[in-house]
Amino acid sequence: MTPTPKTTGVDGCRAGWFAVTISADAGWSHKLHATAASLAVDASAGKVLIDIPIGLPESGTDERSCDRQARKLLGKPRNSSVFPVPCRPALAATNYEDAKRINERNTGRMISPYTWGIVPKIREVDQLIREKTDLKQRFVEVHPELIFWSLNLNQAMQNNKKTAKGRGERMAVIRRFFPPCDDLFNDAMSSYLRREVARDDIIDAMANAVAGYISGGKLAEIPVEPEYDGYGIPMRMVYPRIG
Repeated sequence: MTPTPKTTGVDGCRAGWFAVTISADAGWSHKLHATAASLAVDASAGKVLIDIPIGLPESGTDERSCDRQARKLLGKPRNSSVFPVPCRPALAATNYEDAKRINERNTGRMISPYTWGIVPKIREVDQLIREKTDLKQRFVEVHPELIFWSLNLNQAMQNNKKTAKGRGERMAVIRRFFPPCDDLFNDAMSSYLRREVARDDIIDAMANAVAGYISGGKLAEIPVEPEYDGYGIPMRMVYPRIG
């Protein structure tokens, strides 16, 4: 595999967006962005692999193909980490009950409390990409558990990422492809408070960055056949091709 010039992996965190950037020579850096707009104007970021739904349905009972396929690849129990995304009209709700009603009216499904908890971040990125259409290709949706599945030779992680075993399992996978990961992790741990950036936020962002770093620009996509929302935004997830 030929490393890409520069890739940034991003995970949402309590203080905003935690970003890890890896260059072709394995140089690394990390940064905490208060907003997605700040991330978008960071010229040093390169391509951005971000863990947030990008491309949303307006209505309809069918889920996004990428979500269905990601669950199938992961299998139980990690498939539960891929949740049904809200429809775009639900992003305008100001409270959970209204969001549930709007989503059920438009899709036949309610949204979970967890989904409602990240609606502000989904809304933030959705508005940004619709305003700055050049980000449609620069900002690419990933799911960390799908990244780990690929890096682990199509085997999903066995332990929850919030546990010590889960963190160790994931770090071991990252280490195979990016040995400096321990230095990066320790530096990030000492740079931010846990109420700003959690341990698993750092690990997920690293995995997303490593996926881009090793891909040589040849990330696999699901679904294979392109699927777009009403604004022409791709509804897809990417992951690295291993082997």
